[in-house]
Amino acid sequence: QVQLVEAGGGSVQSGGSLRLSCAASGYTYSSYCMAWFRQAPGKQREGVAVIDSEGRTTYARSVTGRFTISRDSAKNTLYLQMDSLTPEDTGMYYCAAVHKAYGWQCVNTAYDYWGQGTQVTVSS
Repeated sequence: QVQLVEAGGGSVQSGGSLRLSCAASGYTYSSYCMAWFRQAPGKQREGVAVIDSEGRTTYARSVTGRFTISRDSAKNTLYLQMDSLTPEDTGMYYCAAVHKAYGWQCVNTAYDYWGQGTQVTVSS
């Protein structure tokens, strides 16, 4: 059974940094697309960053240059380094996974497995 467990959320002031992690288990981690999503109160969930099995990354325009997604296959762990945080980054952050044959399929696709989420709150 696939399990994703996020950690690392918290409260930080504007301009600060946080590092989220997502521990994955129950599947062949390296063959899956991994992604971070977020949902702010009253808003739809949005994709933040994607990384494919080859390490290629894609970011939402709103976080490009500030966030970095990475994965450690040896530890089966996904990360999201978030710098220069603003109050607009506040929300529940979720990691997600889906198996795809090709890296280009990791973007604009439905994800099958989700973590429980970790809260990020940025104050001004």
